[in-house]
Amino acid sequence: MAKYIYQYQNWPDFTWDDKEVQVLLGKVRHLQGLIFGRMSSLGFSVKQEAMLSTLTLDVLKSSEIEGEKLNYEQVRSSIARRLGIEYAGMVYSERDVEGVVEMMLDATQNYKQPLDEERMFDWHAALFPTGRSGMHKIDVACYRTGVMQVVSGPMGKERVHFEAPAPELVKENMDVFLDWYNNESSIDGVLKSAIAHFWFIIIHPFDDGNGRIARALSDMLLAFSDESSQRYYSLSSQILVERKAYYEILKKVQHSSGDITEWLVWFLNCLFRSLKTTEETLQTVLYKSDFWDKHKEIPLNSRQRLMLNKILDGFDGKLKSSKWAKITKCSSDTALRDIKDLIDKGILKQEESGGRSTNYELVDL
Repeated sequence: MAKYIYQYQNWPDFTWDDKEVQVLLGKVRHLQGLIFGRMSSLGFSVKQEAMLSTLTLDVLKSSEIEGEKLNYEQVRSSIARRLGIEYAGMVYSERDVEGVVEMMLDATQNYKQPLDEERMFDWHAALFPTGRSGMHKIDVACYRTGVMQVVSGPMGKERVHFEAPAPELVKENMDVFLDWYNNESSIDGVLKSAIAHFWFIIIHPFDDGNGRIARALSDMLLAFSDESSQRYYSLSSQILVERKAYYEILKKVQHSSGDITEWLVWFLNCLFRSLKTTEETLQTVLYKSDFWDKHKEIPLNSRQRLMLNKILDGFDGKLKSSKWAKITKCSSDTALRDIKDLIDKGILKQEESGGRSTNYELVDL
């Protein structure tokens, strides 16, 4: 059986191919700068909306990687409440949702605060408010006291994919990790985020929730690297898309003798793709912001506002008067009047295609 990375003499002195890593790091840093530059030119409410959407995605996707689906509206409402953002249609959030949100916001909004045992135990307690993971009772708000194996397969034929350091070694491993986390300042923040993620996963200090806490640590260090608690991109969303590759690369590099180049390259590429996706989403946010800016003086009723926002957010299918009536819960006549009014105001136009049924679209800005 191949040795695990933590069984080598030099653990945890990680090494990597600096030339290969620096090229990728430069690309990531450039894109980070572009996104933050773009966002800084936007109005307060647009920034708030972009941040609320990003944090909501991050919480949902990080839980989904572990196979846990949280309610979108509950997560969004919980984040909005904690950030003091008011919007129509806020809902009550369950305790498990509140816990995950609490951890994520503590990580990203208080990214300058030191990380210690107590803070990590608070995160862990927030993730498991009932002291259980599913139906199993687990040790909460303390390091694990049992052996930690990642296994698959039927009983009696289990395959061990990974075995973490013995429970009696967890505390000393975590002390070294926390000391590095708080005091290492010579490594670029993005790189530090990648290393912290891997290192924490290898120690696997808790009974459960290690993946979610590792991703929160990454987010915390990314906020540090951006020097901003404003979050506009979600690493967890991209990891979920690439979940299979994520587990494969961790599985591979856990047997390295200390060189973690392959993990760093994968992490930076994944982050780059996450930033690329954000760039595309931002185009929509910017277009929407320009649209409302251009039409701010035009009187519109609530049905028209609702439908225009739906179109701007990427409406599915063709816009017909029958769809308008159904979504806004009004009569066909009223829907047609609303649409005709927007055509007169130069906001909507009839689609060129013609055909038997009439479709409408936005007039290009």
